[in-house]
Amino acid sequence: MKYFIALLMILTSSTLLEAQEIVKLYEGKIPGSKIAPADYVEEAQVGNDKMTRISKVTVPTISVFLPAKEKATGTGVIVCPGGGYGMLSIDLEGYEVARKLNAAGIAAFILKYRLPSDAVMEDKSSGPLMDVQQAMYLVRKNSEKWNVKADRIGVMGFSAGGHLASSLAVHYADAKIPNKENVSLRPDFSVLIYPVISFTASYHAGSVNNLIGKNAAEEKCDYFSNDKHVTPQTPPTFLVHANDDGGVAVENSILFNQALVKNKVKAEMHLYQAGGHGFGLNNKTTTDDWFERLINWMKANKFL
Repeated sequence: MKYFIALLMILTSSTLLEAQEIVKLYEGKIPGSKIAPADYVEEAQVGNDKMTRISKVTVPTISVFLPAKEKATGTGVIVCPGGGYGMLSIDLEGYEVARKLNAAGIAAFILKYRLPSDAVMEDKSSGPLMDVQQAMYLVRKNSEKWNVKADRIGVMGFSAGGHLASSLAVHYADAKIPNKENVSLRPDFSVLIYPVISFTASYHAGSVNNLIGKNAAEEKCDYFSNDKHVTPQTPPTFLVHANDDGGVAVENSILFNQALVKNKVKAEMHLYQAGGHGFGLNNKTTTDDWFERLINWMKANKFL
């Protein structure tokens, strides 16, 4: 345990060298939280791929990565790393993405959200959604401070982080956090990379079980099947998936895209014949760069 704590301190320090700021999402008691057991301590592990994964998050934060002032476009993106709602792939789907966004003049806010757990949450299914709503609240409220335009703040998510990002995109009006100022929680656009979308069709069992449990009521499964809640007010969306994804079936992106088209929401989807799951920024099976496609889409829709 001491090893994990020491490693976490090192990793946090290295992140601070790049992030201008690390901001706690909440002041005082975290909504919906319970006092964590003594053995429930945030852990960071480095795998054989040399990528860091974080688990047992009790203090959610956003790491603020701002582009050079001369490159800044005024656009900001809240990034939700994936990990099946069991951990956070904070390097591959967080910090690496922040650096890529910054290079394009886009401010990045890497969300370290709480992972659902009955040990530390009153309702584990609402914890992550609370955190992404609070992240949007803070970024929009502090947009001037971070040189971001309040009407150019999007959300991006990978895998289960894509589920969280799409949850914000369809459930922004169902506020789970205090919001006396009535700050809009609606993202201006969403970017979903091999996302979990449905909890009823072609679903990712790990994400479903971790967020709502194995025997959740049908109404809860429907609530988190985000394709069922798309409306004409859902933000424009950019989707990326691989047809051979064996972790999160490609049908998840297809279902969401179909719902967007049905509701006449601007959407663009890129399906690769191969790439599997969890390729982050680099699908090694193709020379095509989905991030370049994203930048083109953002420019076409005046998000840049």
